Amino acid sequence: MSGNRLVYSSEQGRVCPECREAVARCRCRQPTVKVPTDGIVRVGRETKGRKGAGVTIITGLPLDADGVKALAKELKQRCGSGGTVRPDGLELQGDHRDLVVGFLEKKGWKVKRAGG
Repeated sequence: MSGNRLVYSSEQGRVCPECREAVARCRCRQPTVKVPTDGIVRVGRETKGRKGAGVTIITGLPLDADGVKALAKELKQRCGSGGTVRPDGLELQGDHRDLVVGFLEKKGWKVKRAGG
């Protein structure tokens, strides 16, 4: 066995093997927002793992993290529903595809409806 490879501490929980900080304060694995290279914002509907309740998924946004948060707030107010920011885009509660597609097209982005 080589060296001291601490992976768990009772004081701070799981420990990152590279920077040896708690996983919540890890310096080397900062989350990034994925931006596809094709420049198309995709709006779809998903029900997986939600017991049939549908959500509107928005991916491919060409914005930084602060821009995505501001857009999420604006869309949630416009749709009158809740939602969240995900690492790959936005999630709005309910089926608001028509409203979201029109709103994003008015902002000047190329938008496609994804899925069925």
